[in-house]
Amino acid sequence: MAQEEGPLRVYILPFICPGHMIPLLDLATLLALRGVAVTIITTPANEPLVLPTLHRSASLPHPIRLLLLPFPSSVHHLLPQDGQENLASISSSSFHGLYDATFALHLPLLDLLRPSPPDALISDSIFSWSADVARELGIPRLVFHGPGLFALTVHDTIHLHSPHLSVSSDSEPFLVPGLPHRVELTKSELPEPFLVPQSLDTKRDAEKNSFGIIVNTFFDLEPEYAEIYMKEPGRRTWLIGPVSVVHKDKNDLSNRGRDPDADPARLLSWLDAKPASSVLYVCFGSLCEFGDDQLNEIGAGLEASGHPFIWVVRRNLGESFSPRIEEIKRRVGIRGIIVHGWAPQVAVLGHPAVGGFMTHCGWNSTLEAVCAGVAMVAWPLFYEQYINQRLITDVLKIGVRVPGVGGNMLLMGWKNDVVKAEEVARALERVMGKGEEAEGMRRRAREFGKKASAAMEEGGSSHGDLDRLIDELMACREDKGKKPEVVSSDV
Repeated sequence: MAQEEGPLRVYILPFICPGHMIPLLDLATLLALRGVAVTIITTPANEPLVLPTLHRSASLPHPIRLLLLPFPSSVHHLLPQDGQENLASISSSSFHGLYDATFALHLPLLDLLRPSPPDALISDSIFSWSADVARELGIPRLVFHGPGLFALTVHDTIHLHSPHLSVSSDSEPFLVPGLPHRVELTKSELPEPFLVPQSLDTKRDAEKNSFGIIVNTFFDLEPEYAEIYMKEPGRRTWLIGPVSVVHKDKNDLSNRGRDPDADPARLLSWLDAKPASSVLYVCFGSLCEFGDDQLNEIGAGLEASGHPFIWVVRRNLGESFSPRIEEIKRRVGIRGIIVHGWAPQVAVLGHPAVGGFMTHCGWNSTLEAVCAGVAMVAWPLFYEQYINQRLITDVLKIGVRVPGVGGNMLLMGWKNDVVKAEEVARALERVMGKGEEAEGMRRRAREFGKKASAAMEEGGSSHGDLDRLIDELMACREDKGKKPEVVSSDV
């Protein structure tokens, strides 16, 4: 009967930020390669970010499609005046306006899907209102989580026990209870939603009334936390990552998430001339806005380290580098490359010349470093990145934290004490050096890289979970006499 009805039709709704869109586009490719008819839904200004994925899928039996979902006129006043509809394209001062505007997409999405509902909707967890859309259409909704299972388990535990309420200051550490490892955090390191408990409750309710949860991770990376997370009664979970592994072709790797103005070939050619494991890659994601003083200290630390490097600096609203960055470029000369805006991160991390990664600990970057077997210098900035840092440094032991890094930059208005160049250089040497500590981190990183590849191969845990997800959605479609099963809201 399933064959008579045609391929499984799955629609994917990513949040409008590269860190959320890119893994869901990778998941779309994985599903399309299994014969699923996939459609991406996004707003018109984000179409250029989706088109490369569509083009790469053109030769598949069911190429990935695109549906555009415009913002209604009622929220145009919340959008940036230059027409940008992605967090990476706007200043941090405009983040909340664009985020608030996404809540108005509820009814337009319902109207868009009502004439021909898909067999399932995969939604970014941020869009909790998509659970209502799926319920009204009578289709299963699956939650896609940006963080991994360690962070999700820590979130669950803090939400349940509120240990952060036992401390009197933002900088005082508190212990997250009942975990396999000792995890200490401060209030200033918590994700922003913990300051608005109602938003957490809304997301959790939406999850409980969804078909299940998809997580971009693999079992052997976080086994104790996978068991804890999936032990909760009624929580149906599939671990389907690392999704970036779907890109095997060198050209695909060089163009994943690409800025049209970028020149990935120049970077990769520069790396080709460098000795194995000699280059440090530095990138703080698509949203970070460091001030000139901090940029100067980072540059001085890179200069003092003596290692060749590639440093990606976020493209701000201006078209040129700040004077401080231009000065750093002149000082380091050909030993370092400073990129304005975007670099082919997966391709760079996977290059034999790269021996370390200074990162903001975003989950995509963390997983991509794990896949490449590269040790990390951790500089968390916001959201769940301080929790990811604990996974990197305290649990997996494949990186070190930069001393002096402050709290959540979004909560603190992007203002933190400046980390000095000496601290930056010291942390870099701990990962890039030749001592026992550095060698141990690099060895463990390589071991996790092998496990990541194995998980995505046929017979691997993530490969099997994706097969199981497709099978369960097919069974749900074929069961014409029942509504889609949901996780009980009584859990």
